[in-house]
Amino acid sequence: MAKVFRPSNRESKILSRIESSKERERGQALHMVRNHADMLSNTVSMKLVENEIIETTNKNGLQAQIAQGLEKLGKMEDFDLDFKIAPYRQVVANPNVVSLYLTAFVIEDLIKNKDVVDVYGSDEDIYHCIHPQVERFMALEKA
Repeated sequence: MAKVFRPSNRESKILSRIESSKERERGQALHMVRNHADMLSNTVSMKLVENEIIETTNKNGLQAQIAQGLEKLGKMEDFDLDFKIAPYRQVVANPNVVSLYLTAFVIEDLIKNKDVVDVYGSDEDIYHCIHPQVERFMALEKA
């Protein structure tokens, strides 16, 4: 017979705090995207081209596509966002939702763009290229 798990009041409070802190962090990240979408899309697109992860024929078109993707992220429902990033949750141990979304956007959507010649590197390479740029904007938002 299976053992029934009944968390104590103290355990429930701890689990609740952990869950609420994750939700707060996610909300702050989405708020940052709404406020800094243009600047973030510019820095992410330039870094992807500089690190030779994306080969493109039109850098401005690439930046515009990333800006459109970020605007979609700002308006996206939680379920749709979770569905979009689900295949990439295992890329790193504690992922940032915006970095994961942009990684998924590059891999799934941006590769179909006419301005993009090819996308090089693994999922991890793309995430590790995008994440420092997102973290810079998260630090600006907190300051």
